[in-house]
Amino acid sequence: MSTNSQFPKRRPRRLRRTSAIRRMVSETQISVDDLVAPLFVREGIKEPQKISSLPGIYQHTLESLKIEVDSLIKRGIPGVILFGVPKSKDEIGSSAWDPDGVVQLALKELKESFGDEMTLIADLCVDEYTSHGHCGILSSDGTVDNDATLEIYNQIAVAQADAGADICAPSGMMDGQVSSIRNALDSSGHNQTIILAYSAKYASSLYGPFRDAVDVIIKDGGDRRGYQQNHANLRESLIEIKADISEGADMVMVKPALAYLDVIARARAEVEVPIAAYHVSGEYAMVKAAQANGWLDGDSVMMEHLLSIKRAGADIILTYAAKQAAEIIQG
Repeated sequence: MSTNSQFPKRRPRRLRRTSAIRRMVSETQISVDDLVAPLFVREGIKEPQKISSLPGIYQHTLESLKIEVDSLIKRGIPGVILFGVPKSKDEIGSSAWDPDGVVQLALKELKESFGDEMTLIADLCVDEYTSHGHCGILSSDGTVDNDATLEIYNQIAVAQADAGADICAPSGMMDGQVSSIRNALDSSGHNQTIILAYSAKYASSLYGPFRDAVDVIIKDGGDRRGYQQNHANLRESLIEIKADISEGADMVMVKPALAYLDVIARARAEVEVPIAAYHVSGEYAMVKAAQANGWLDGDSVMMEHLLSIKRAGADIILTYAAKQAAEIIQG
């Protein structure tokens, strides 16, 4: 039976017939320009250390970090975000703003080595640096003291900007953090330093491998649900995103990405600033684990995941698969 008269408007199959046609009519494309690579730099090690739950990802020395950044530049990746692992931790995470802290030293060396060839983003938080594993200073009852935490966030922002950070990325989900950091940066002469706010950071179970990478254990088995986003809520995230923009955020982030594509899409429909999405450690590790067991084509699935994040509306994708994706994109 001829289908021409019965279904005269059926066109999609004709537009899928060859690879060249499919590429030509593709609605969404991923470029290396969309990618940011998260990198870990650890104080007191002499060679890179494998992270068992993040295959292919390492805790770097200052020297190996430069080598890794150079390789990312050669692949056209425009940005990295740095996370530090200090030798010692304390109750307030003081090495997070120490001029000789590991991230500040890394920023200085990378800026001196690569200038503006690579955008340097510094995660702005204290969970990697505190002995209790929370994202701020604890009050006597064990909860995070929001306003006291803002004071140390201000110090971290200035220290990072002084060291060469192009972008400060506050990730602690403290109320008023963007306004406070913006004022601190501006008053210290860093009015050109960009703020990428972790505006919709969910209290997710997908951060496990990341905590392995930065040696974070939350004290007494606690969690961060009191200040991170409730994963049942979407409208609440939009309030957080819009509040951060009103306080001066230049860009906003949704984290994690895959389980929150609806949040990315809704934010894209309602705000004009660039939106970043963090394809987090658990999302990356699940693909790598399944690939290692021969259950799926790791490259294909990873790219499908990243494409879905871009299709949802993200302008920037932070992903541990950045180098892998760049190699696939570039053939």
